[in-house]
Amino acid sequence: MGDQATTAEPWIDRDVEFERTWLDETSWVDVARGWIKQPEAFEVAMRENVAWRQGKIWRYEKHIDEPRLGGFWTPGRGDPPHPIVVEAHRTLSHRYHRFDSVAFCRYRDGNDGQAFHRDQEMRWLEDTEIAVLSLGAQRPWRLRPREHHHADDRLKGATHDLAPASGDLMVMGGACQARWEHSVPQLRGQQVGERISLEWRWTSKRGRPQQGAGYGAPLDFSDSPRRRR
Repeated sequence: MGDQATTAEPWIDRDVEFERTWLDETSWVDVARGWIKQPEAFEVAMRENVAWRQGKIWRYEKHIDEPRLGGFWTPGRGDPPHPIVVEAHRTLSHRYHRFDSVAFCRYRDGNDGQAFHRDQEMRWLEDTEIAVLSLGAQRPWRLRPREHHHADDRLKGATHDLAPASGDLMVMGGACQARWEHSVPQLRGQQVGERISLEWRWTSKRGRPQQGAGYGAPLDFSDSPRRRR
């Protein structure tokens, strides 16, 4: 039974329910649990077929490895890592807006993660849609309002934890990138399996473009909260 489950072909359950949660009057998140059925072989193909890259980020006078691996696929440019990627791309573009490409993230263990951030690289954040498909180990996936959090809080101000399981789909929309932050927290010292996410992004380019730096922008000691006090 175990071998059959691993080799079973994945498929998209178009009848699965999309549950929408309104975070505020203009920000929302959709969650479709089990959107991909039989995701095990899909996860294996992603691990094996994506040209994973180790990114570098500048943090306080030195380059360090970004705590995850990354990849990318654009329709019409090379083969997808699995046919379900093409089907998911088309299905999401039909349900939401037209997505141009899909990014991949690989969290290898509990040492990999991403701090609270907004996807500021999109620049226009007041009307966006970001779809995140999760494969592999279930990890915390948290949301917090941008303006109201406490650094001493154990959850760092998180008000929602969507905790996607393998095959679950999440879509952040509206003003979520302008008003909310999201995080995949590190789980150092814990036995955690690999998690892979596929991420689609769209912006209407309406409103005022964002001027601040994104998550991957360099940080120096002058950017430290202590220095800004």
